[in-house]
Amino acid sequence: MALKRVRLFVSGKVQGVYFRQGIKETAEKNNVQGWVRNLPDRRVEAVLEGEESNVDAVIDWSNFGPPGAVVEGLQVLPEDGSEALPDFEIRV
Repeated sequence: MALKRVRLFVSGKVQGVYFRQGIKETAEKNNVQGWVRNLPDRRVEAVLEGEESNVDAVIDWSNFGPPGAVVEGLQVLPEDGSEALPDFEIRV
């Protein structure tokens, strides 16, 4: 099983549309650990770690987000695993 860890930055209309809750539910459904939070510049940031195909499923969801979201940009950066990740949490 190959583990994959990435950091996402999602821009567009992604705050106030349940984006964080949606990514949390999608991550949990796909057995992906990590966290998600809103940024002051109106983007959403997330760190995802899990089996490669499961992380890819969450990334795919993030291209569209929940109803009401308008994703204008998605940046996916590979990341080294330096911190232990919780199951999946929404950070404030």
